[in-house]
Formats: sequence, structure tokens, C-alpha cells
Amino acid sequence: MSEIDLRSFIRDVPDFPKAGILFRDLTPLLEDPHALRAAVHAIADPFRGDGIDAVVGIESRGFIFGAPVALELGAGFVLIRKKGKLPAEIVQEEYELEYGTDVVEMHADAVETGQRVLLVDDLIATGGTAAAAVRLLEKAGADVAAASFLIELSALGGRRMMGVDRIHAVLEY
Repeated sequence: MSEIDLRSFIRDVPDFPKAGILFRDLTPLLEDPHALRAAVHAIADPFRGDGIDAVVGIESRGFIFGAPVALELGAGFVLIRKKGKLPAEIVQEEYELEYGTDVVEMHADAVETGQRVLLVDDLIATGGTAAAAVRLLEKAGADVAAASFLIELSALGGRRMMGVDRIHAVLEY
């Protein structure tokens, strides 16, 4: 496969979802099979041979990238979802938003103590959701070996919130 400029598949949408926000739209990348494959490889590549037991995807776009990354790494896939969407016993973590709080959850039996996990999501911005996911995984006994994102909005400082030593971002804005 030839080198693909993934940045060319990210559409900038000004003033979405509100004035002053520049939204990075991934749908053009998702619609192109070559770009999608290249993105999955780029998210997974730094972690090949690292003994990752499970890839953890954060709802919802983390599911899109996390499941194929898990296949690339020969690992299982674990879901972290928004509150109230999982049917079995759960563990949860509350986190602060700009105006209020939110909760992420996963099944209580989704990870085992000491299991090496890679956290995957499409984008890291302020880091609140990713940091909550890390706390949730650690509370459940997992070893969060690393995190990998397609996009990092580096000016927002999200990686500093996470408490994870190894963080990879394919594209930085």
C-alpha cells in the first residue's frame, strides 16, 4: 500500500457544533477504504509486539478504530460506554465536563487484573473522557500500557490529564 496523506481525509467544519469551534470531521476518512486501513495501521503500528492483551475503545468512534486495531494486534476488544448502555454488572467512573459531569462504564468482567491494555479513540482534546477511561480501567485492575489516537488537538493539553506514559497520536493539530 502506498503512503496515504491521512490529513487530506480530515474535513474542517467551522463553527460546529457551536460558533468558534473548528470540528475535525473524520467521515471522509471512514468512507475511503484505503484511508481507513492506513489509519488503523497507523494507530496500531507502534504497539505491535508489545504484548497488548486487549484494546479498549471509548464510545463511539473509539469502537470504529479500536476493534480493527485489536484484530491487528491479535488482542481482544473491550467497550467503554456512556452510562446506561451495558446489560451486565458494570463499573463506572464519573468525570467533570465544562458544565456538569458525565459517566463512563464498562462491564465489571471486561478486563482482568494485570491485563495489558491499549486505550484507543479517534481524538483527544481536553482529555477528560480519556482520563476517566484510564481511571476506570485501573480501578478494574488493568495495566494501561498506552493510548493511541488518530488525532490530538495538542493545544488543549489532553495528554497531560491521562496519567499514561506512552501516548501516540497519528495526526496533531
